[in-house]
Amino acid sequence: MPFFSRQKNPSLTGMFPDRAFKGKKYEYYDYSLVAVIILLTSFGLVMLYSTSAYMAELQYNNDMYYFKKQAFVSVFSIIMSVVVSLIDYHILQKFFTILYWGAIALMVLVRTPLGVASHGAKRWLKLGPFQFQPAEVSKIAVIVCMSCLIISMGKKVKTMKGSLLLLGFGFFQGAAAMIFTDNLSTAIIICGITAGLVFIAHPNTKWMIVLGGGIIGFAVLAVWFINKYMQNSTNFRVVRILVWLHPENYASNEGYQTLQALYAIGSGGLLGRGLGNSIQKLGSVPEAQNDFIFSIICEELGIVGGVVVLALFTYLLYRLFFIARNAPDLFGSLLVCGIFIHISLQVILNVGVVLALLPNTGVTLPFISYGGTSFMFLMGEMGIALSVARRIRLKEPQVLL
Repeated sequence: MPFFSRQKNPSLTGMFPDRAFKGKKYEYYDYSLVAVIILLTSFGLVMLYSTSAYMAELQYNNDMYYFKKQAFVSVFSIIMSVVVSLIDYHILQKFFTILYWGAIALMVLVRTPLGVASHGAKRWLKLGPFQFQPAEVSKIAVIVCMSCLIISMGKKVKTMKGSLLLLGFGFFQGAAAMIFTDNLSTAIIICGITAGLVFIAHPNTKWMIVLGGGIIGFAVLAVWFINKYMQNSTNFRVVRILVWLHPENYASNEGYQTLQALYAIGSGGLLGRGLGNSIQKLGSVPEAQNDFIFSIICEELGIVGGVVVLALFTYLLYRLFFIARNAPDLFGSLLVCGIFIHISLQVILNVGVVLALLPNTGVTLPFISYGGTSFMFLMGEMGIALSVARRIRLKEPQVLL
């Protein structure tokens, strides 16, 4: 089976003959992607301080507690991303088996005494001075491993057996995240990345569309059943769906954060109250610097500010699309496609939850929400994308927008 093969995968550079230029070639570096990453990171730090200063002062007697920690991680992660961008991304093909099983092993360790509980969930792992969420490693692992598997399988990807095998390996990683870290949102993202990469690699997408439609139909049926027959359930995931459907019925407990976030967005209006002038961040929106930071952005900067943030993410995704389209080989293209799917899913899930369009999933807003582990691994993915971009060759030196 190719997945367990230790043979070196053949290079696919030059796979696209229309990209092979005669004469002098010029190396390309996507400075536009770098610029939008730095802009989002800087904006995220400003909003993090504005959102968390009051509660940090109350809890830690230091209004810059969260800001300092995130700023340190941001600087370190940007440097790490630059270093990763200078390494040939093909080296990942040599270690993808270790990365796949290593990610699962780290998640298994969460169930041991090395696991650390926080906010009622045991999802962290403490190894010496380092504490991180292994599920974040799993996201990168599934991007790299699915890309390598697709390359290794070649024409077998076209067969139903090959596609189901690919889905099985990806979904197994998602199931591990769900079982060992009890993290449904990460499991959904991992399965989404898997399905997206198989959809991109498979020449006949009709059966994937039918399968996707069936999953959506099943989800709708499940929500209807829960709303109809499980109103008194105590299962916290069922309760989250009920809160999403009827937040006003849970205004004093589980639905409190959702309603307060909507109040924040509504009170911000078109142009907002002004940077630093949020009222809801003073305790009404619990842990506002995490999953619900978008609501404070809308309160302080208005709908205009929220739209600008979404526009920045759209441009970031456009740069990733450009790199994937012009990658020198299929492996690089698939890697960047996986990163594209990951970021787009995370943005959609976070904003959808804040706007009460989706049940609460606990997904952070990339580059903006507080969280060192998430930010570090996101910047690692950006480094991989820049590594692919550096190997794009142009006829003439130019900046591509």
